[in-house]
Parts: sequence; C-alpha cells; structure tokens
Amino acid sequence: MKNQRSGRKLSFFRILLIFLGVFLVFYAVSRHQKTHKYLRINSRETKVMNPNQQKEWKKMTSRLKKYARNYSGYVGIYLEDLSSGKEWTYKADRLFPSASLIKVPIMAAIFEKIKSGEISFDTTIKLTRRERKGGSGTLKWAKDGTNLSVMELIYKMITESDNTATNMLIDYVGMEYLQHQFEKMGLKYTNISPEGMSLSSRRVAKENYTTAREMAYLFKKIYYGKLVNKKASELMLEFLRHSKSRTRLRRGLPIGWEIGHKTGLLRRACHDAGIVFSPNGDYIIVVLTGNVPSYSSAKRFITRIGRETVRYYKKDMSFADSKLGKTNHN
Repeated sequence: MKNQRSGRKLSFFRILLIFLGVFLVFYAVSRHQKTHKYLRINSRETKVMNPNQQKEWKKMTSRLKKYARNYSGYVGIYLEDLSSGKEWTYKADRLFPSASLIKVPIMAAIFEKIKSGEISFDTTIKLTRRERKGGSGTLKWAKDGTNLSVMELIYKMITESDNTATNMLIDYVGMEYLQHQFEKMGLKYTNISPEGMSLSSRRVAKENYTTAREMAYLFKKIYYGKLVNKKASELMLEFLRHSKSRTRLRRGLPIGWEIGHKTGLLRRACHDAGIVFSPNGDYIIVVLTGNVPSYSSAKRFITRIGRETVRYYKKDMSFADSKLGKTNHN
C-alpha cells in the first residue's frame, strides 16, 4: 500500500513536471524575447562608465579584494558589469574542484544534442540502481525502472542539483561526448571524468576542475543567447532562475532582484555563479572557494561578496554623460 501511494505521488509529480517544462519553454521565449532581441543587436555596444561610476566601482572592487585576501581558504572571483563590459577579477584562472557547477556545461551539452535532433525533451530514460546517487535531489528515492523525460532530468539537475538525474544524463550521452562538447564550447580547463563525479569528501584520482573565468564565460554566452542557440539559452536561463538554493549569492539580494545561478559544494569547495538582474543593471558574478575551513564560513563569505556588489548596484548612477564604446563579447 505504501509503495502504491509513493508510486501515485511520483506519477503526479512527473505529470506536473512535464506541464511545468512546457510552460517554461513558452514563458522563457515570451519573457526574454525583447531583452534578447536588444542584446543580440547591440551585443557589441556598451555604455562607458562615467567618472562617478568608475570611482564607486573602484571602491567596491577594493573592498572585494580585501575580503578575498583575508579569507582563510582559496578564492577565485569574476565580476562583470553587463552594461559597460567593465570587469574585475581575483585569481579568476585558478583551478577549483567544480563540484555541482559541472552541471551547467552538462546542461549545455545536452541541449546541443537536442538541437542536433539526436534526442528530444520527450526522450525517456529509465532509472537503474547503478545510476542512483545520494546527496542533493529527490530522485534517489524514486523506484528502479522509473522512466523520466530528458526535460524532467535537466530541470531536476539544475533546480535541485539532483545527482541521480545528472548520472542518468551522463550515462545516456556518454562521458566522451560531454568532454568533446566542453572543448567545442571553448572550455580549456573545465573537464569531466568519472572520478570527478564521485561524491566522496576525500581527494579523487582525477578531479573535475573549473575556473571563475570559464564559468563566467558560460553565463555570459547564456545571457547573450549564444550558448547552443537563442532559444536554448533562454530556457537554460529559466532553469537557472528556478534554482532552489536560498543561500550564498541569492541570500544577499534585495526583494525584487532576480538571479539565474548554480551553486556547488564538494571536497572543501563551495561556489556560486550566475547572472544578477538588478534595477540599475545586470551583472555576472562568480565566486569560487576551495580548501575552506568550513562550508558555513564559505557560504557566509560568498554572501558577503554578493552583498558588496548589491551596494554598488543599489546606487542610481546615470550614464547620461557617457559615450558609447565597443566591447567584444565573443
């Protein structure tokens, strides 16, 4: 009787997810159509910061540098103002265990396979005991033999950081395909390996690595509608907006601000990376930490970094006296 009730609950949940997925496709296209139309046309045109903005930007980044230097773990930061193209980095090319940030390029690689027509959102994948993983996500409780669509699996992989969903997608498309797609995306340091997908808290023989700069590169391509293609980028951004994480960068955001982001936490590494949508401009922020004294301290540190950027973007500093400049976003 208990198994029947849980089966009915799972079936209802799957139907709900399918409807949610269809809704997200149409919602993403309609919601971001005007925004991405502007960005596509003007992706190389940026507004130069006026003297007041430059002064405040310098003050903010000086404080960020101080916080990063004083933190007892390793730190990598990438910050970019998407209105001006102005960026600030702190050890942005340092390698960190990617933890669940690896799910962002995995998502992009799956979308590439959908684009090619090899699979679709409706393609179903059967859950087996071998693919079941602990840690984040609810699929670890699902019954063996459960069929789930690619749409359901991507949604759960990103919004819940579901490790079982991730494992099912990896097994379906293959590790070699993913690594090949990572390279095609332009990722030089972000890699994927079977050992790196282990949830062990100890060091592994071959780790999955990434950098703050490469994570920012992916989010930037999503923002400009250039990761896979425009529609794929819009839907990926919607998934990232629905992340269930309420700590780190999201915790420091004022009411009404939005963020599309992905967190990661594994082997003394704690991360958050995404795009913040504020009333005074959008920006990319990636904060990676490694060899942390505790996960709680790392989460607080990331929130502190995020709140410092919020202070800057809360100020309404007009571009009225600015001149248009050019920035290469490729």
